[in-house]
Amino acid sequence: MAWPGGCPGKQAEREEAVVAPKQISWSKGQGLRKQTVQPKGKEEESHWGHLVCPILTMAPGEKIKAKIKKNLPVTGPQAPNIKELMQWYCLNTNTHGCRRIVVSRGRLRRLLWILFTLTAVALIFWQCALLISSFYTVSVSIKVHFQKLDFPAVTICNINPYKYSAVRHLLADLEQETRAALKHLYGFSEITSRKRREAQSRSSVRKGTDPRFLNLAPLMALEKGDMGKARDFFTGRKRKVNARIIHKASDVMHIHNSKEVVGFQLCSNDTSDCAVYTFSSGVNAIQEWYKLHYMNIMAQVSQEKKINMSYSADELLVTCFFDGVSCDARNFTLFHHPMYGNCYTFNNRQNETILSTSMGGSEFGLQVILYINEEEYNPFLVSSTGAKVIVHRQDEYPFIEDMGTEIETAMATSIGMHLTESFKLSDPYSRCTEDWSDVQITNIFNATYSLQAKMVENCGCAQYSQPLPQGANYCNYQQHPNWMYCYYQLHQAFVREELGCQSVCKEACSFKEWTLTTSLAQWPSEVSEKWLLSVLTWDQSQQIKKKLNKTDLAKLLIFYKDLNQRSIMENPANSIEQLLSNIGGQLGLWMSCSVVCVIEIIEVFFIDSLSIIARHQWHKAKGWWARRRAPACPEAPHIPQGRDNPGLNIDDDLPTFTSALSLPPAPGPQVPGTPPPRYNTLRLERAFSSQLTDTQMPAES
Repeated sequence: MAWPGGCPGKQAEREEAVVAPKQISWSKGQGLRKQTVQPKGKEEESHWGHLVCPILTMAPGEKIKAKIKKNLPVTGPQAPNIKELMQWYCLNTNTHGCRRIVVSRGRLRRLLWILFTLTAVALIFWQCALLISSFYTVSVSIKVHFQKLDFPAVTICNINPYKYSAVRHLLADLEQETRAALKHLYGFSEITSRKRREAQSRSSVRKGTDPRFLNLAPLMALEKGDMGKARDFFTGRKRKVNARIIHKASDVMHIHNSKEVVGFQLCSNDTSDCAVYTFSSGVNAIQEWYKLHYMNIMAQVSQEKKINMSYSADELLVTCFFDGVSCDARNFTLFHHPMYGNCYTFNNRQNETILSTSMGGSEFGLQVILYINEEEYNPFLVSSTGAKVIVHRQDEYPFIEDMGTEIETAMATSIGMHLTESFKLSDPYSRCTEDWSDVQITNIFNATYSLQAKMVENCGCAQYSQPLPQGANYCNYQQHPNWMYCYYQLHQAFVREELGCQSVCKEACSFKEWTLTTSLAQWPSEVSEKWLLSVLTWDQSQQIKKKLNKTDLAKLLIFYKDLNQRSIMENPANSIEQLLSNIGGQLGLWMSCSVVCVIEIIEVFFIDSLSIIARHQWHKAKGWWARRRAPACPEAPHIPQGRDNPGLNIDDDLPTFTSALSLPPAPGPQVPGTPPPRYNTLRLERAFSSQLTDTQMPAES
């Protein structure tokens, strides 16, 4: 506030007293007689005989209050409301778009900047979300090493598990009922030239002997239009079927639409719950029915007896070469499989040594000639001729039935291998396991899962086609009459994913895999057949008591195509440093923002905003509590102070930081209200040349 006329030596006091005086009043009459200044309860009077400057004094608290109001606008993090806080942030932040929202002129331009800023913020959130969601991704690197490679374990099995001549007496009744079922279903009996397979007569079935196997699991034919009735194979009569129909054929492909479907019925112990398993082909139905009863019979035979009924290593292996060096049956280890009989594993870490190959090519791999002996094949159990081979790790169980490769007779089968070693990242990148300790079920086959553990748990016995777990027994009718129905129910639950195996079982993080390439060639050739078979017959005269023909033999070659080992390794595609760098790049690209700006945003939009809201709520609660405790009395009327300048209404308390926040904006250069008088009227003109004695003022001593 500037005073007209000025006063030498008093400029500093006038500047400090801009808002400090409590009340300034001007007395009018015969000119301006006096000016009253009342700071902090003190009163001073001055007589105006000439131009007199007011003497203004301020308390220390008022000086601080005036200085705060002059130099510190009531904005910033300590703003009284959210609106002023946002205005302060937009004016002082380093991000570009926010400042343009406040300083832009015109509604359209301001609206465009708001739209641009919100779009940039949305893009930042979208890009950062993509960066965070893709953090746990992997990058795959492939390395190729040329080195001497360890040869894998090779397991070879004859497709026919047991010599037919050795198990014929165990399967005689089952074969009789199978032939009878074929005759009733298709109207013919099996025609064969092998007289030894007709040792037992089938007249017992025809004469009305009660069929044991057909009663346990009756074979029947059902019409597609009427599944409620079935024709029994044994009696030929139709009967009502009170059971669930489960079709075992594929739902994706149907080769033909026959009038009848063939199946067999399985029931629980009390026969209250039954199911009929149907097949699209009678061949599949007969083989599946025969296989069920075959497993029941062989489960009751001791392991030692089954080994003796199967093929020995000297019978199966005619010749052997590895890496250009001759080998024999002593280099193979016996492995008995329930469904394939005696199998033999080459390079099964005998004497803690693993064989390796020094060069690639068929000449430096494993070469064997196998004796198949088709005449000893079971006609209902297997329908193909040859052998099965599987390549696996030395510590891995060979699942011949699932992953084996078939070898054809009278042919030379060449299997070229490529070794690939894979290393995957575990959780959280994938669901693989490193040491199987995080798998909730017991893995009894070392890196391969099966239903055998669930079978033992639910049905009380082990299914015969799978290897026998420790402490369990194979299922059979005598000890477990309900095992077939239980097994099929368990298998159906597994197919429908009701057992939770797919979510519990995990794959290994590191494993070796041999990629196989198979090629076939006719062997032996017509020009070499005569002398080659003669020599092989003479070499095997002690084991084989007949002249060999080419349909009894099969040649197998397993070798590395090259010595290049491929290693597939997974590595984290992102790191914390890369993630922070990418997020910082997005912030700088869209809003020219840095990490400090992010901290500023958190402070303003969360800490300061919440503190303002909390302060307002506290003041409301405090005022409500004061009104509640105040006595009931009429309120005194408000007496305005400083009627000429309402901006000078200042309480007498010492200023605090909180009270400074409630001050109004500083006044302009001119104070509204009554203008000051002209100071030339303050001169006292003597109207008389002499003054009366009674009106003279006493002289100052």
